[in-house]
Amino acid sequence: MAKTNKTRSSCRPQEADPALQAEKRDRLLDSIFHIAKAVATSRVDYKRQINDILQIILDSLGAEQGSIMVMEKKKYLEVHAATRKDLIGMRQPLNDDSVASWVAQNSKPLFIPDISKDPRFTGRGGNNYRKNALLSAPILHRGRAIGVINVTDKAGQSELLKEDTSCLLDFSSLLLWLVRQQELNAELKKQRNTLRKRNQELRRQERLRAELSVTLIHDLKGPLAEVVANLDILSYTISDENREFLESAQIGCDRAVRMAANLASVDKIEDGKVKLIKEEVAPLSLLEESISSIKGLAKIKEVKLILDRPTDPLPALQIDRVMILRVLQNLLTNGLGYSEPNTVITLTCRPVAGKKKLEISVQDQGPGIPANQLDTIFEKYARVSRHQSTLVGTGLGLYFCKLAVELHRGRIGVESSPGAGSRFFFTLPL
Repeated sequence: MAKTNKTRSSCRPQEADPALQAEKRDRLLDSIFHIAKAVATSRVDYKRQINDILQIILDSLGAEQGSIMVMEKKKYLEVHAATRKDLIGMRQPLNDDSVASWVAQNSKPLFIPDISKDPRFTGRGGNNYRKNALLSAPILHRGRAIGVINVTDKAGQSELLKEDTSCLLDFSSLLLWLVRQQELNAELKKQRNTLRKRNQELRRQERLRAELSVTLIHDLKGPLAEVVANLDILSYTISDENREFLESAQIGCDRAVRMAANLASVDKIEDGKVKLIKEEVAPLSLLEESISSIKGLAKIKEVKLILDRPTDPLPALQIDRVMILRVLQNLLTNGLGYSEPNTVITLTCRPVAGKKKLEISVQDQGPGIPANQLDTIFEKYARVSRHQSTLVGTGLGLYFCKLAVELHRGRIGVESSPGAGSRFFFTLPL
């Protein structure tokens, strides 16, 4: 970095000679240019930048010693740059009776013509200074000091004068940008570290949640299987007057099994750990099986299930039969959850015109879905109403349907109007 001459005079207006005045203005502009250049040099680290700027300031004022101190935590000043390298890093409390502390607290420059007569230098190692005059100026931000520049030991035979204060204040205003930039960089680094720690904690919690889900699902399988088996045995011996209670227990158990299965499948699909086991499936037989599996639920709800059979034969599908059967069961159960007694749910399967796809739909006569919820109905844990039937579950059912259909390279959607029921549909490639 280019430096100005250490022996040149300060920028105070002494001489009336226009040529000398012009020369001093040029030197001041040259110093300001080099300081601005140093501040803008992003490839150089902060320590080198601030030391280069200190040297430019000292050269411009014709001084040999100086330091730049920056406010830290509003409690002390820390030396960031100094001609005496042993001072760098030293801290000076703001409540100290030193010159720098006074400048920082009062946000005003201070010129001392003779430090030997100033009580603040008593016992402070005055032998470190070769001359008596000292100049200290604040680095101001919004009227408050965030740092201090100290200059001593004028080169040659002359001393620093009070008029040099204006130059030092000009330089301090430029130095403000570097100090603020360093503060912002430090704050950004701190925020990044905080964000990294939070992300690490979130990943840890997510891992624990996944492990807990797997453990819970695994532990649920045994008790649920035992309950299902015992209820099935009871169904052969129970009296007709108690059969209603048995069917309610079977329905509750079936709901618990479906919820556990949805939770397990969702986690696996999201993690990319599910491989489809495809087989050739006749669409109508799959639809009949899905209706048969929830007849008990429909009977209790007094809702009629209808399979709308097409007139023409349907082509076979290459799908994971178990997964798509669960999609149908979830859609039918969802429809039951919003259906009133003596209403109808219709299950339909039709070829998509002009495309090698089949569309399967479930139409209910429920209250419908508000328009502002149609875009979010398939999101994880989405629920249309707080007062919906417990058959609908936790909101994982439709989310599982979306994941399973898209895993088959299909598309799922819904059409609904308040008061006119809902039609859930999905397509599967042939």
